[in-house]
Amino acid sequence: MKYIRRYNILQFVLIFFCSCLVGWSQELPNILQSKSISDNNYLPDFSYAGYHNGEKEIPEFIGTIIDASNYGVVANDGLDDTKALKKAIEESNNIKGKVTLQLPKGRLILSDILYLQRSNFVLRGTGTGAGGTEIYCPRPLMYAKDPEVLQELREYLIKFDKRQVEEEHNIDLPFSQYAWSGGFIWTKVPKVRVKSYLPKYELPYDVLAKVSMGKRGALNFQVSDAKNLKIGDIVELQLFNKLGEHAEIINALYKKQDVKVGSHHWNFPDLPLVKQQVVITNIIGNKVFINSPLTIDVLPSYKAQLVVWKHLEEVGIEHLRISFPKSPRIAHHVEQGYNGIYLTRVFNSWVKNVVIDNADSGILSEEIANVSIVDITTTGENIAHYTVAMSGTYNVLGEGIKVYNKAVHPLSFNTLSTKSVYLDCEVFADPILDQHSGANHQNLFDNITVHLTPLQDGSYPLFEGGGAGYWKPSHGAYSVFWNIQAKLIEGLDSKEPVLLNGMKDGPFARVIGVNGNHSFRVEYEPMAHIEFINTSMDYIPSLYEYQLKKRLNSN
Repeated sequence: MKYIRRYNILQFVLIFFCSCLVGWSQELPNILQSKSISDNNYLPDFSYAGYHNGEKEIPEFIGTIIDASNYGVVANDGLDDTKALKKAIEESNNIKGKVTLQLPKGRLILSDILYLQRSNFVLRGTGTGAGGTEIYCPRPLMYAKDPEVLQELREYLIKFDKRQVEEEHNIDLPFSQYAWSGGFIWTKVPKVRVKSYLPKYELPYDVLAKVSMGKRGALNFQVSDAKNLKIGDIVELQLFNKLGEHAEIINALYKKQDVKVGSHHWNFPDLPLVKQQVVITNIIGNKVFINSPLTIDVLPSYKAQLVVWKHLEEVGIEHLRISFPKSPRIAHHVEQGYNGIYLTRVFNSWVKNVVIDNADSGILSEEIANVSIVDITTTGENIAHYTVAMSGTYNVLGEGIKVYNKAVHPLSFNTLSTKSVYLDCEVFADPILDQHSGANHQNLFDNITVHLTPLQDGSYPLFEGGGAGYWKPSHGAYSVFWNIQAKLIEGLDSKEPVLLNGMKDGPFARVIGVNGNHSFRVEYEPMAHIEFINTSMDYIPSLYEYQLKKRLNSN
C-alpha cells in the first residue's frame, strides 16, 4: 500500500510506543488525543484522497500498447506533430479495452489541443530527462481554434465585463478564457459542459434519488426511494442553498462566524453549493452506503439529491515533459494560454512524472474526483498563474509537487474543492499556500516545505486567500495545514520570530506543526486551532498517511 513507501517500520514502532507509554501526550498534537468530537476539535479524515481512495497503486502498464510513431508522429524533425498525434489518439479510441498510446522519445511539436475523450486510456512518454519525451508548444492556445466547450465561459466573461484593471500599470484588459481553464492536453467527456456559468445553458439534472438526511463523517445516508440506484454506481451528491443569504447550509460551511459571505452562495439556487462524487457500495432499504464520508450534515432544507455524473475513468498522463517558450507576461488573468494539462470529469485517474516548463498554468482541473497527481515539477522563467491547481476537485491527491518557478498561486485550492490534499510538496520561489474562495472546505496542506524571504517588517504572507469577493470567504471550516516546514533564505540573523500571516476570514482552520530553520509565529482567524509551532512533527509527519494507515488497518 501507499503508506508503506513513506513510513518505515521504525516510525510505526515509535508512534505506537509513544501513544502507549506517554498517553498520547507530548509527542502527539492535542487534536489527535480528543476523546469526544465537537466543532472545536473536529478533524476531517483526508485518507480517501487519490486514485481509488489511496487503496490501489497507480498501474505501471495498462492494456494494448499503441506506438504513436506508426501514425506519423516523428520526434526531433522540427515539424508540427499535431495532426499525427490527433490521428494516433483517434485510432486508439477505436480499440476496445484498455489502451496505452506510447509516444516516442525526443521533441514533439504541438500547436492545438489534444482531447482525451475515452476511459481506460493512458498517454505515456518515455520520461522527463535525457531520452525522454518532450511536448513543445511554440504558440499559446489563444492562436488555436476556440474550444466549443468554453463558449459559455466566453459569454460569461463578456456579459459580466470581467477585466483586469491595474491603473498603476496602465492595464485595462478583458480576462482571457485561459486564465483558469483549458490546456494542450485536455480530458473531456464529449458534448458535456465543463462548468456552469450562465443559466441559459442549464439543463435538468438526471435525478436518481432525493436524499433526506445524513451525518457529517458518515458513510451512508437516507434516500426517499432507492429503486433507481444500484451498487457500483458512480453518482454525484448535490446539496443546494434554496433559502438565500441566511440559509443553514451557509452556517454549516462557515460555522456562524463573522465573515463576509459573497453573493454567489445564494444567487444561484439551482447550482449545488456542496458536491461529492461517490461510489455506491451498498443499499439496504432506503439507506445508501458510499465509499467516502459526508463532509457536512445533510438536512431537508438542502434539497439534496443524487444525480447521474458523466465522467471518464482510468485515464492516465505520464512520463513526459511539456514545455513552452519564454514569453512576456501581460497581466494577471490575461494569460495567453500556455497551459499544460486540463483535467475535467475524470474519476480514478492520474497524472504522474511530468515536468512542465514556462507554463501560464501547469495543471488545471474541474469536476474531478479520486485523482492522483504525482511527481510533478514546474520550472521556467515565466511568471505563472497556477502551477498545479485544484478547482472543482473532490478527494484529489497532489503528491510530490515541486515548484521552482514563480507563480501567483503556487499551490491553490480553488472553487468547490473539497477533501483534497497537497502532500510532500515543496515550493522554492515566493511560496503561498492559497485557498481561493468559492465554498472550498476541508482541504489539507500536508508535509509541505517552503523556501521564503521575510518582508522588511519581519512577516511573510504564507497563508493567503485569493478569489473574487462574490465567492468569499477564503475557505470554509476545517481546512488543515499539517507539518509546514519553512526554510528562510534570508533573515536568519534576526532574533525575532517571523510572523506567518494567516487569513482573517478562514473559520475553524487547523494549523498544526510549523517549524523550520528559524522561529515563527502564526496568526489565523477566526477560531483557528493552532499548535505545535516551532516543534518538529517527527512522529506523524503526514496526516494523510497517518489517517490512511489507520483506516486500512481497521478494515
